[in-house]
Amino acid sequence: MRSAPVHWMKDEMSVLLAVDGSESSAHAVAHLIADLGRWRERPAVHLLHVHPPIPVGRAGEFIGHDSLERYYREESLAQLAEAERLLAAAGVPYVRHIHVGSPAELIVRVAGELGCDRIVLGNGGRGALADAVLGSVAHRVLRLASCPVLLVK
Repeated sequence: MRSAPVHWMKDEMSVLLAVDGSESSAHAVAHLIADLGRWRERPAVHLLHVHPPIPVGRAGEFIGHDSLERYYREESLAQLAEAERLLAAAGVPYVRHIHVGSPAELIVRVAGELGCDRIVLGNGGRGALADAVLGSVAHRVLRLASCPVLLVK
């Protein structure tokens, strides 16, 4: 006789809030804050910024690893500042995450690693030209994510 599979429930719901410092990211943060009142239990909020890698090429010979890491961290903290201010003002606890790499792929990977139940991000980011050249991060996240994705304008 075979038993039915057991599905374990996580102790806590969690949301990955991916921001890039844009106006649409600020709207996504505000939307999430407003939406938290609708949840039966407040989810854990993971705040993520993904800095695209800088193609250093031969410049890497002159720029030390520590300097590059410091640059990524400082730039990411600047992009996270408004989201952190809004979350703190609303009394929403969060865990900050900073990564370097391909934004869409890392957003989806981090959400999976953290077991997030939803991804929230702004739709629009850095503009039409960047989307045309690089492809839309939001569009790629929608295609790659295995959990629900909320795009906020």
